[in-house]
Amino acid sequence: MSNLNQDHGHSQQASYIGPEGVLEKRKQYFFPCTHHFYRNPPQIVRGKMQYLYDEQGSEYVDFFAGVSVVACGHCNEQITAKTIEQLQTLQHTTTIYLTQPMVDLAERLANGVLPGSLKRTFFCNSGSEANEGAMLLARLHTKRRDFIALEYGLHGRTYLTMGVTGIPMWRSDDHLDTGVTFIPRPYDPELDDETAARRSVEALREVLDNKGDTIAAMIVEPIQGNGGMITPPDWYFREVKALLEQYGVLLIADEIQTGFGRTGKMFAMEHYGVVPDIMAMAKALGNGVPIGAFATTDVIAASFNRPSASTFGGNPMSAVTALAVLDYIEHEGLVERAERVGGRLIKGLRILQEKHPLIVDVRGKGFMCGAELRGADAQASADLTDAVLEQMKDLGYIIGKNGTGRNVLAFQPPIIMPSQDVDAMLKALDDVLTACEAREC
Repeated sequence: MSNLNQDHGHSQQASYIGPEGVLEKRKQYFFPCTHHFYRNPPQIVRGKMQYLYDEQGSEYVDFFAGVSVVACGHCNEQITAKTIEQLQTLQHTTTIYLTQPMVDLAERLANGVLPGSLKRTFFCNSGSEANEGAMLLARLHTKRRDFIALEYGLHGRTYLTMGVTGIPMWRSDDHLDTGVTFIPRPYDPELDDETAARRSVEALREVLDNKGDTIAAMIVEPIQGNGGMITPPDWYFREVKALLEQYGVLLIADEIQTGFGRTGKMFAMEHYGVVPDIMAMAKALGNGVPIGAFATTDVIAASFNRPSASTFGGNPMSAVTALAVLDYIEHEGLVERAERVGGRLIKGLRILQEKHPLIVDVRGKGFMCGAELRGADAQASADLTDAVLEQMKDLGYIIGKNGTGRNVLAFQPPIIMPSQDVDAMLKALDDVLTACEAREC
């Protein structure tokens, strides 16, 4: 990797077993469901803001952020200092004891972070758990059991969340809850965006007309991440919310990937002028420290009155870290930065789309966007995407992939990513695509 910058600030450690050693141990001790990117993957050993480093000291600019997690940058000193201080003071109790960080975090979320009248928060450990709790809350409040979900959404790996997940590869259980109705998402490559969104709304209307009195909630990602960065028209969720209200059906917004500034708004639903009834959060709130939460109104929260707790949810270390994250987002203007610099990224990708026929679509908002690649057929498209990822990695750029055909380049970088790194990445991608079109990749 002579083309990568070398990190000379940290000495090489003999304890690094290297990529081959890590892969061998994964083969021996992990479940076979666990996979990895790249034919020749690096062993990542260190991170610093927008950079990652492998065991050889090679530097990579991270445009995936651990799937939207480290929005404030890897090992951000202003945040980790607070985490370490709390870790050395009080690491853990549980919700049945009185500690201040978790109530300070709940208060902070209610006063100026959460939209509308969302006020009460239940803390847990992950996005899957947050969505699971949101769905339980919807059942408790409405006294109904069924759900509506969009095709090709991804909501988690727990029982209820896997049931509302519409991507076949992530539905691992053959015996999932049958009380879920999927409707077409507001996207179809064979239709224009308006027509596809209108079809989705009409499908929702039909479901509600036929069995609206059995539906507790509809769960949606404002932008489908793993589904391929699907971004509905601005009017879509307003019409969805109005229809749901007619039948007393709640709207759950899964903001696990989209929340905390990534799309150029604090929460992506704000782009659509909609306040959901329940919102699920995780990922960026902890900037790498595990945390999850779901929030709702006073009225809906009152329905969750049976005893419940989360052993690690809202623990002092996670809560203090989350407070530091919210401080950093505010003080550094990361929401506005995502809109500005993320907009530069999307514009740059669209310029590349005009130049390169391999890019057939660019979708997203802010620093949550994707470029769909297309080869001769579905397998060729997936293979092309893998080849581009591999070459970009060799040039020092980490990019994700998603989409139902695994053929969408996913850009979800730390929001602190500077514009010069965006421009340099776009230049590298331009070169790689040019080589691919010359059949050199």
